[in-house]
Amino acid sequence: MNIGSIELPEQPLFLAPMEDVTDSPFRQICRRKGADIVFTEFISSEAIIRDSDIAMQKMDFEEMERPFGVQIFGGREEAMEGAAKVAVDQNPDLVDINFGCPVYKIVKKGAGAGCLKDLAMMERMAGTVVDAVKDRPVTVKTRLGWDDNTIKIQEVALMLQKLGVKALTVHARTRAQKYKGDARWDWLKKLKNTPGLEIPIIGNGDVTSPELAKKMFEETGVDGVMIGRGAIGNPWIFEQTKHYLETGELLPEPTVKQRVELCAEQLQLSVKQHGERYGVIIMKKHYGQYLKGVRNGKKLRMQLMEHDEMDPILELLYNFDETEIHAVA
Repeated sequence: MNIGSIELPEQPLFLAPMEDVTDSPFRQICRRKGADIVFTEFISSEAIIRDSDIAMQKMDFEEMERPFGVQIFGGREEAMEGAAKVAVDQNPDLVDINFGCPVYKIVKKGAGAGCLKDLAMMERMAGTVVDAVKDRPVTVKTRLGWDDNTIKIQEVALMLQKLGVKALTVHARTRAQKYKGDARWDWLKKLKNTPGLEIPIIGNGDVTSPELAKKMFEETGVDGVMIGRGAIGNPWIFEQTKHYLETGELLPEPTVKQRVELCAEQLQLSVKQHGERYGVIIMKKHYGQYLKGVRNGKKLRMQLMEHDEMDPILELLYNFDETEIHAVA
């Protein structure tokens, strides 16, 4: 499978862009663990053209993250054009457009999934970004439709293909569903069977295990699978899934020692990237997932959350014994 000039293996796995999650430290770990493409958090086009420090920092990346994509969103064509040009100046491998975010404050501005209510606007937005980027592949991430009465994902895919979009990721829910209910994989299969559709389709939604990734590939025929929430605190899901797809065998789950050590590594990368105060704050949403199912994991998480500096957190992690909890003075 190729996305423009980007060559990918058969049945590639993608790390989904997730707000306040897919920063450079987490992307580095996921790439090392087998993700074939990683993306930034979604970034406001308005913030990019204002040269916001936060927006620019979100586009920072390390070479080992390649292939790497910057995801942008917005409700104005002029802002999307400017943001796409700025994004390309950061030298990513591709630019992705978010037409799927269901959050009200985003959609009320006509951005994210708001574009699903106005396909003509989506067409203009996508065309503007493709024209602005020129030599870099443009991809799109969207949903099935605004609601059950407006599912036009097949028409959307053909429209985007005609504009020059090189791949389409579909979260198999409507905007009305948000993240509730089951993802509707049957629509991914319908989409893949659309006459005349040639660009790669990446499926997204409810893939939280190697077995489910394989099931999505087999049941829908998608070209790639994007994993989101299933990777938080569990970047092993990528190597586990690749092994399962190749051999049909499940790798053992990571040990408690492996969990706390990788959590500690991500913390150190986070502090290096963001500074101690913010780097520690960002990590607080990862602890629970790294320690999920671990005996005394909830108690350790409560202790970790009490600290605002890295060293005492590292001490707790490195000295963790799941049979007992020790306080750090």
